[in-house]
Amino acid sequence: MNSKPESMQVIEITAPGGPKVLRLARRARPQPGPGEVLIRVRAAGVNRPDVLQRRGAYPPPPGASDIPGLEIAGEVIELGADVTQWRRGDAVCALLAGGGYAEYALAPAVQCLPVPRGFSLEHAAVLPETVFTVYYNVWERSRLRPGEWLLVHGGTSGIGTTAILLAKAFGAHVIATAGSAEKCAACLRLGADVAIDYKAADFVAGTLEATQGRGADVILDMVGGEYVARDIAAAAPEGRIAIIATQGGRSAQIDLGQLMGKRLTLGGSTLRPQTVARKGELAAALRREIWPLLESGSVRLPIHARFPLRVAAEAHALMESGAHVGKIVLVP
Repeated sequence: MNSKPESMQVIEITAPGGPKVLRLARRARPQPGPGEVLIRVRAAGVNRPDVLQRRGAYPPPPGASDIPGLEIAGEVIELGADVTQWRRGDAVCALLAGGGYAEYALAPAVQCLPVPRGFSLEHAAVLPETVFTVYYNVWERSRLRPGEWLLVHGGTSGIGTTAILLAKAFGAHVIATAGSAEKCAACLRLGADVAIDYKAADFVAGTLEATQGRGADVILDMVGGEYVARDIAAAAPEGRIAIIATQGGRSAQIDLGQLMGKRLTLGGSTLRPQTVARKGELAAALRREIWPLLESGSVRLPIHARFPLRVAAEAHALMESGAHVGKIVLVP
C-alpha cells in the first residue's frame, strides 16, 4: 500500500435539505484502527435513516463518519490491529454507523458477516441494516414465536419486506399494511397472510378480523404518532409493540387502561447509537439464526432499483417518493 493515503469518491451532505444537497466529492481513503477492517465497497444500501441524516434530523453518533450509509458489501482489503476473524480478500457485508456512500469504508470487524452463499454483493449489501433491526426488535426484544401473528407497518419498505420474509421463514403469520392496492399485492407475493391498504381501510379492524378478534402478538411500528394508540387497540393480550421510527410524529396519546388491561409491552429502540460490542453480539446471533435461512434460498430481500454512487440524490428522491418495493442500492 502507498505510504500516502489514496483518495476515494464519496457522497457528502453539503447542508441539511432535499436530495440535491448530496454531492460527489473526494476524500482520503481511511485507515483501519484497532478492531476495524477496510472494505472496498461494491454496493451500499440506501435506508430511511440516511434520508433523515440528510435532512439534519438524525446526526451520526460521536466518532462516526459524517458520510451517510449504514450498510455495505465488498472485499476486505486491509486489517487493523487485533483483527483475526477476517483476511484480505474476504467477501463481507457490514453494518456501519456511517460512511457507506463511498468507494472504501471502515467497519468494526465484529459487525461484518460473510456474504451468504449464493448471494451477489448487491443482495448482500441490503441485508445488514434491515436484518439487524428486524431481528433485534421482533425476535430478541419482542420474542415472536412460531404460530403467532406479526403486524408490520410499511410492508413494502426495506424493513417491512425483511420482516415479512423472516417472520414467514420462522413460521409466524403476518399482517402487513401498505399505502395502495398494488403495494398490498406485493406484500402478499412476499408471503404476508393479510395485507391492509391503510388509506382505504382501518388496520385495527383488519387485524382483529384476521385474528378472529384476538389481535396481533407482535407489532413492528415505524410510524409512531397516532399509530401507537391504534397499535394498542390492535394488539393481542400479552402483545408486544416495538416502535423503531417516528415518521408519523414523536408524540402519542394512549389509553393506559387498555395497555394495562391487555398486559402489553410497549417498547422502542434505535440501533445506530448502540455499542460496537452489542452490535457484534447481534451479528453473531444473525450468523447463527438467520444466515442458514439466507443460504437455504428461503429468504432474499427484493431490490427495487440500483443507482451509481454519483447519483445518490436520485436514489434518495425515489425513497422519499414511497414508490419502491424493497431495497435501493448504490453501486460505486
